Amino acid sequence: MTVNTTVNRVLLALAGLVLFVLGGSVLAIGLGAPAPSWWLHDGRNDVLLDDAERTRWRDEGWWWPVVIAGLAVVVLLCLWWLVSVLRRRRMSEILVPTGDGEGAALRSRALEHALAEEADRQDGVADARVLLTGRRGTPRTRVVLLLEPHVDPGTALDTFTAGPLTHARDAAALPALPSEVRLRAVKHRPERVT
Repeated sequence: MTVNTTVNRVLLALAGLVLFVLGGSVLAIGLGAPAPSWWLHDGRNDVLLDDAERTRWRDEGWWWPVVIAGLAVVVLLCLWWLVSVLRRRRMSEILVPTGDGEGAALRSRALEHALAEEADRQDGVADARVLLTGRRGTPRTRVVLLLEPHVDPGTALDTFTAGPLTHARDAAALPALPSEVRLRAVKHRPERVT
């Protein structure tokens, strides 16, 4: 389970619990249930905000800045949550055609791991990071290859394209596997020339 999924479930559960408790208690008191002594309202005919409660803090200098700041924080948190839910970078599975009109599901993390491991075994590649994006039937890859200082970037890219990338495309039976490959050099200490 990803962090976003966990955060979403916890926030939804908390929001649902708060709304259920508050709404249920207001409904129960409105239907005639006795109100507890600590409850905000006395009974069935009591309003949620009377005139005294609505105008209580109006003349205080700190009231409106606190209200606006609190509401701004709530709005920003809701926007952050919405953006994190709508922005899914990683796909969960790839649809692999099986030839009989059906399809099999291949976990994208498995293909990412296999592709990165094969790229790591490539000569001159210190580390490889792979991320699958796109849709189930048309995945795309984002690859970062960390190259050793002695490696020619063009050769490393050609070797990666002909090797790991082609093997991944063939293994998943995909007609194409568009890729964005970024090449970076491993930081190393300067060498002394004498």
